[in-house]
Amino acid sequence: MKVLVVDDSAVMRKVLMDALLKSGIHNIGQAPNGAAALKAIENGNFDLILMDWNMPKMDGVQAVKEIRARGINTPIIMVTTESEKSRVLEALKSGANNYIVKPFTTELVATKIKETMSK
Repeated sequence: MKVLVVDDSAVMRKVLMDALLKSGIHNIGQAPNGAAALKAIENGNFDLILMDWNMPKMDGVQAVKEIRARGINTPIIMVTTESEKSRVLEALKSGANNYIVKPFTTELVATKIKETMSK
C-alpha cells in the first residue's frame, strides 16, 4: 500500500509516518500542503491519503474538493485538531472518507486505515 501524508508540520508528518511504519506500511510519500499534495497525486498512484485540515497555500478541505473534482477516488482520511461535529461533517461532505482527531494513537491510525480501506 502506498500512502501520502499531507501536513504542514514536519513533526506531525513524522509522527504519522512512524504510525504507518508500525502498522506495516512502508511506501510513504509526503507533502507540506494541499497544493503540493495535488502535484504528488498527479505524479504517483496512492492507495490512501492522510490529509491535515489547517495548512498554508491550500487547506485540506480545499485539497479534498479539488482531488474529487479531478475524478480521483483515492480514499482520504482527514487528520486534524478540528473536532466539532459540524467540521467533521464538512470534511465528509467535501469528499473525505474518514476522520482522525489529533492527538491520536498508532492503534487508532491502524484501525481507521483498515476501516477506510474495507469500505
